[in-house]
Amino acid sequence: MSFLLFLSMYMIPFVLLYVVGYAFLKKRDAYGDFVRGAGEGIHTAFAILPTLVGLMTAVGILRASGFLKWLSDILGRLFAGIGFPVQLVPLAVVRLFSASAATGFLLDIFKEFGPDSKIGIIASLMLSCTETVFYTMSVYFMAAKVTKTRYTLAGALLSVFAGIAASFFLGNFLQL
Repeated sequence: MSFLLFLSMYMIPFVLLYVVGYAFLKKRDAYGDFVRGAGEGIHTAFAILPTLVGLMTAVGILRASGFLKWLSDILGRLFAGIGFPVQLVPLAVVRLFSASAATGFLLDIFKEFGPDSKIGIIASLMLSCTETVFYTMSVYFMAAKVTKTRYTLAGALLSVFAGIAASFFLGNFLQL
């Protein structure tokens, strides 16, 4: 345990020293490279800002309109037959759009059922095994100027479904 504490305390200084040392050995201007990279990062942040605002507005509208609740109710009835906790369906749906909203749902689940309950464990695993597909696709594709996504959405949704299934299996059938 003390090794992990040592590692966590000195990892960032070690990486910084490594980068500066490597730049020194290669005779590169590390500070100039850093400043150029930071400038490009700011330009990228400004370029994706409209996409972020649009996505957050859409999530807010979907939540306020009741669409997410309606969709969660329909999906909850479908998955209730296999024993999937109905309380986790809104979490699974919201996680596709927003990590912060999903974290809020997770905290509500923890308050109601407890973090060590079966539902709390499955919810924790679900947030660890899934991705904010629509957020990630919109932000990163906008930043990289990708216009032809081909099978990205289908593959991402399949992986999220696999993550949810794995979370359900691990939390439900294995002794944790």
